[in-house]
Amino acid sequence: MINPLKISEMLTQANQMQEEVQRKLSETVVEATTGGGAVTATMNGRKELLKIRIDPSAVAALSGGQPDVEMLQDLIVGAVNEAGRKADEAIKSSVQGMLGGLKIPGVS
Repeated sequence: MINPLKISEMLTQANQMQEEVQRKLSETVVEATTGGGAVTATMNGRKELLKIRIDPSAVAALSGGQPDVEMLQDLIVGAVNEAGRKADEAIKSSVQGMLGGLKIPGVS
């Protein structure tokens, strides 16, 4: 049975934990690369896109007679999606570490 006097303390601890998770997510940075290094996406743990790097050789290839802009667009989408997957993994790992092995539905 939960002690009603402890509820306020539990809520304070939950808020502190949430703030800690948000801080860690902001500091977590992941990268994903596609096309053999042609495109690199950098994202934080909050799944905010921080940077896109396009190798100059990928852009130079577009200056030909029939530029393959669609391929470059696909590489960008692929890099961003992969960075998002890596951010999800980092989020899951960070939250599980903070919970210390508690089994919570939707987090495992």
